Amino acid sequence: MAPSQGEYTPTPEQRLRALDVETHLTDPSIKQAFVTPMFDIIAPRYDRFTRLFSFGMDGSWKREAMDAVRESARRLRPVQRALDLATGTGDLAVALARLWPGVHVDALDASPRMIDEATARLARRDADVASVVHPMVGDMMALPQASGSVDVLTASYAVRNVPDARGAVREMARVLRADGVLVTLDFYRPAFAPWRMLFLGYLQIAGDMVGYLWHRDPVVYGYIARSISHFMTEAEFSALLIDEGFEVVSVKRYLFGGIARHEARRRQVPSSSAPAV
Repeated sequence: MAPSQGEYTPTPEQRLRALDVETHLTDPSIKQAFVTPMFDIIAPRYDRFTRLFSFGMDGSWKREAMDAVRESARRLRPVQRALDLATGTGDLAVALARLWPGVHVDALDASPRMIDEATARLARRDADVASVVHPMVGDMMALPQASGSVDVLTASYAVRNVPDARGAVREMARVLRADGVLVTLDFYRPAFAPWRMLFLGYLQIAGDMVGYLWHRDPVVYGYIARSISHFMTEAEFSALLIDEGFEVVSVKRYLFGGIARHEARRRQVPSSSAPAV
């Protein structure tokens, strides 16, 4: 129901400020209630923010991720369907579309504002692939794609933000075809304690500053350091992929394990044993 005339309606920033970040990070049942509105708030400045926080390195990390996708997918030709999770403004989805002419790319994000930004990007900057990239609001914990229907799946800064990392990886395994390609890029909790303190300390201070300057709320970007401290190491993520049916092909660590790219392959599902005779 729409608010009546003169009724006070809090801004998205004010609604987010009323939520306790630590409580939402430690309770999977309410984590998404914090994460989705946070990304709605930062959507218009998301690309600018990632460049700023990474000192421009984000672009090279994503280019290397797409190189890994291209090489790993050579054996899959023709690649017909790709899926980009936590697509943000759609940069990786657009890159996937340009790898294989005619490929169908689903670009999924939980934030409606992010999907608005991705749709606007396609119309404004990437019209050449707009007909094959399909932005959609969706839940990584319950993907709409059919089982075994996706050839290539990418996910950048995605798994750290879901309520249940194992559940999200299980969904990735479900929708990927046997031998399908998975490439992820994400923040991880550095295993080396002194570096972890420095890394998270920088992200906390810088995130709080940018959050206050841009939104008058430190938690909008300070969330990053807090979420990493509750996340896993890149080695633990490799183990999770293996547990959920993937073969880890390669891992590229950046910033001493604070960022990592995983390249994995969906293992062949063993056929049912023949009945005894």
